[in-house]
Amino acid sequence: MTVTIRLLDPQQVAEAKHLILSIAARTLEPDSTFEAFVERHGHGLVDVDDYRAQYSAPAGRFLVVMDDERLVGTAAIRRVDDSTAELRRLWLLEAYHGQGIGYRLTRQLLDFARAAGYRRVRLTTDAGQDRALRLYRGLGFTFIEAYGQEKNGLFMELTLEA
Repeated sequence: MTVTIRLLDPQQVAEAKHLILSIAARTLEPDSTFEAFVERHGHGLVDVDDYRAQYSAPAGRFLVVMDDERLVGTAAIRRVDDSTAELRRLWLLEAYHGQGIGYRLTRQLLDFARAAGYRRVRLTTDAGQDRALRLYRGLGFTFIEAYGQEKNGLFMELTLEA
């Protein structure tokens, strides 16, 4: 197994969307089917379709995790305002959990945010995401009030050191 982290390639957009939705469906609604999950939540993932506008440097970045030529994970960061970035789309196939890959992904995006001049990074997750919550809390994220248009979920923020 040769795991690498690199920028999303335009030819990987459909594969990345399918991976994100597949993992989300299994994680958030394990008793549902993939099709029912997508239909119920209407997840078009338009931000991933438009990843160049949403996640491109200098304001953002969209990373993928590759095991040889197989896409096994994603993570992205984008601009909220001049001082705030938002961590999004952190998903990793379960077989790759516990190997420090999510940590490496997040650290790379936090380093990017710091270099881009952001002072804080926010994120939204779900209460049932115990592994993700441990990761975020271990990195220093703390709970905050809801922000943006999303009102459901858990909201967290990390103040970046210079």
